[in-house]
Amino acid sequence: MNPGAVPAPTTRPKLGGAPWLVLQLVLAGSLLLLFLLPIYALFTYAPLSEIVAAFDNAAVDAALWLTFYASAITLLIAVVFAIPLGYLLARRRFPGRSVVEAVVALPVVVPHLLVGLGLFLLLLPGSPAFRFTTWIGFPVYDTIWGVVLVMAFVSAPYTVLAADLSFRAIDDRTLEAARSLGAGPATAFLTVSFPLALRGIVAGLLLTWARAVSEIGGILIIAYAVYPGGPYNGPVTSTISVLVYNLFQAGNLKGAAAVSSVFLLIAFALFLAVRLGERSGWLPWRRGELTP
Repeated sequence: MNPGAVPAPTTRPKLGGAPWLVLQLVLAGSLLLLFLLPIYALFTYAPLSEIVAAFDNAAVDAALWLTFYASAITLLIAVVFAIPLGYLLARRRFPGRSVVEAVVALPVVVPHLLVGLGLFLLLLPGSPAFRFTTWIGFPVYDTIWGVVLVMAFVSAPYTVLAADLSFRAIDDRTLEAARSLGAGPATAFLTVSFPLALRGIVAGLLLTWARAVSEIGGILIIAYAVYPGGPYNGPVTSTISVLVYNLFQAGNLKGAAAVSSVFLLIAFALFLAVRLGERSGWLPWRRGELTP
């Protein structure tokens, strides 16, 4: 072989056209089936009449109301506290930032029961945390505040992480242009950073809501039954996940499937409304317009 010769390019197999499309469809379709088949099983196990009856069941209505009420408070907490933390992690450099990022991500992987156990040990009667929450008028055990506390612990990190990634994706030149026009830090955040990051933040808030309403392990320990008090003045009830768990434990599989179907229909309607809102323009962006 001539030392000065240029080696011939190696020929690599190419995958394209119909085979590539079929591979994508098979892989994507397999995952969709994994999503859809359990949902199909829920809707087909319970008779339609039982699903309709669940909509008018007082116990189901109370559980749904508590779940949505507590998750709404959790979303408010995420907006007030999680978005600023995400912005701080994205735009500021400070010692120990990696540790803070790890702490924020930790609740995402912590098993449900560990959440409840940790909060239970923190708020043992007689502990400083228990005395403080009682003193400020936020009793935790078997109250809506206990539900909100668990929901916020397990779900707020999704808003923090989404806000962090969204604010990081903003081009620094855009912020520099705003500052060159005289915008201060707060003005630049409200008029430039936040609008550009809004779509990603909303996605994080949706994940926060989904994680909050699906929580059960921590709630079983902290607020298995919720009594009237504070902002909640309804009947003694539980969250929808605990209600489904109780029906399953009692052997009422059709009832558990019917209540689960009711909640799935409501959740699907919510997510569908967001997607349709993106396309129709009544949300502050259109699908694919803004980054991230």
